[in-house]
Amino acid sequence: MGTKNPATRKQPKIEKRESATVRFVGDSGDGMQVTGGQFTISAAIFGNDLSTLPDFPAEIRAPAGTLPGVSGFQVNFSAHDIRTPGDNPDILVAMNPAALKMNLADLEPGGILITNRDAFTPDNLRKARYQVDPHLDDSLSSYRLFDLPLTSLTVNAVQEANLKKREAERCKNFFALGVLFWIFDRSLEHTRKWIDTKFAKRPEIAKANRLALQAGYNYADTTEIFTSHYRVEKANLPRGKYRNVTGNQATALGFLAASHLANRPLFYASYPITPASDILHELANFKQFGVKTFQTEDEIAAMGAAIGAAFGGSLGLTGTSGPGLCLKSEAMGLAVMTELPVVIANVQRCGPSTGMPTKTEQSDLLQAFFGRNGECPVAIVAPATPTDCFQMAIEAFRIAVRHMTPVIYLSDGYLANGSEPWKIPAVDDLPRFPVEFRREGNGYQPYARDPKSLARAWVIPGTPGMEHRIGGLEKQDLTGEVSYDPENHERMVQLRAEKVARIANDIPPAEVFGAPEGDLLLVGWGGTYGAITSAVEEARKEGASVSSVHIRYLNPFPPNLGKILSRFKRILVPELNLGQLLLLIRAKFAIDAEGFSKVQGKPFGIGEIKKKIQECLP
Repeated sequence: MGTKNPATRKQPKIEKRESATVRFVGDSGDGMQVTGGQFTISAAIFGNDLSTLPDFPAEIRAPAGTLPGVSGFQVNFSAHDIRTPGDNPDILVAMNPAALKMNLADLEPGGILITNRDAFTPDNLRKARYQVDPHLDDSLSSYRLFDLPLTSLTVNAVQEANLKKREAERCKNFFALGVLFWIFDRSLEHTRKWIDTKFAKRPEIAKANRLALQAGYNYADTTEIFTSHYRVEKANLPRGKYRNVTGNQATALGFLAASHLANRPLFYASYPITPASDILHELANFKQFGVKTFQTEDEIAAMGAAIGAAFGGSLGLTGTSGPGLCLKSEAMGLAVMTELPVVIANVQRCGPSTGMPTKTEQSDLLQAFFGRNGECPVAIVAPATPTDCFQMAIEAFRIAVRHMTPVIYLSDGYLANGSEPWKIPAVDDLPRFPVEFRREGNGYQPYARDPKSLARAWVIPGTPGMEHRIGGLEKQDLTGEVSYDPENHERMVQLRAEKVARIANDIPPAEVFGAPEGDLLLVGWGGTYGAITSAVEEARKEGASVSSVHIRYLNPFPPNLGKILSRFKRILVPELNLGQLLLLIRAKFAIDAEGFSKVQGKPFGIGEIKKKIQECLP
């Protein structure tokens, strides 16, 4: 590999950086998610703050080497607090022509570009729709290019593992990872241990990957093609015990915590659907905590099973993504009519129909509000960050059981798959909301209500003296008998709507980031939090009169939201749809808010929003 005598080898310069963004891209079989995940873990162990953005192919089995089959993983890690996985990578590692073509435009001029020379064959160039190898013209001249024969170097490095050539070639992702570990002066030890555990049943594969990892590190060290180490120091995070979690992992942990805090068993019914399936996978690991998971034959069955669990006294939970929420809508109406505490987790993705199932969007907000027949209100909450998924999952059940209503937990693919360090809370610091079933049957009426919240009592079926029936036909007020009386129907419709409206008295007020009044206010929800807040922060440092408010409680809105909006001259609503929250704000508060939409399957970048802020300000 062109090694040099240590005595004559130049010591690399140490360049300190506040943050760095690295993106690994390749074919869906190149192990980019594994590579990015291991690089992320190394940053977390070192103590950096970080944020990640995995990017999966939308097609299950796109042909190898084609544009639709490109898989990527971006990680932004820093010596200070960060909120997004970064707008553009500082280093792009492209394992084949298709990956390069799909991602090169995002690399800043002057950025480091590492390509796999062995993959730029005529066939692969054709699949990526290149007329000429980009290494042979000037299209890569703006970048610091390192065109390395990653595949052949890997095959040579793992010879002693005695693998077939194809298996040996698949270790090239660990060779590339070793190179990046050298660039950022990071230890290989954790990844070595991970390899041994992951491939314990295939020791020859474990050995080959270890060899490839070390060979990549050694190659960068001895060939001296990289002249600098980049050092990103530890972040000054609050003291505590941390772990790196994705939004879906935090969601599952939040639902598990809610079961503990309510002192009720959790029942999760779900039909597998991207990107919500990981919630099912995570919760299935918690049998020892009394969690029951049920993979159903379809979305309708999952919703029905969750309703049945709630009727029986458990925390009834179901999860899905956009198309599945459509299928659940009729049974969600049943949950509204029966006034049972069911939580529906919807991890949004691009639509309509199948859309782009692995890409993110915020296009289900109006469906969550209105996507059921009749006057059928439900409460809606939405996490702001991957770690906030934990808290808002708890909130979804707290609201559901306290107000005896279905709650939609509205996440999105960006939050679900992204990750960040999570300070693990002490269980004793979490607010308990133990369930109190009514057990005294004297004078029991199924639809008698708490005068403050309008919630009806939760009764376990078969409790002596409180035998009752509930169902989808309209109910007589108080008695719960089937009723076709017009005035009673209107009264029950009003009661169910007012019950949801009164949740506003039980949620925290919205908080303004920045000054409480000014020229411009950005209003966001869901996964736009990081980009909006960071853009506002940067603009304020430059003297702009701009603030932001992020809405985590969408139905009902926080009670002080109207007052906040009234204190600003202009309102801008960035969202990953064509203006759904914008429509609701205009209707609710009668203000001339402006929209800023993006529907590309990608999250907002900080730069995009900052540019829009500058356009809106005088």
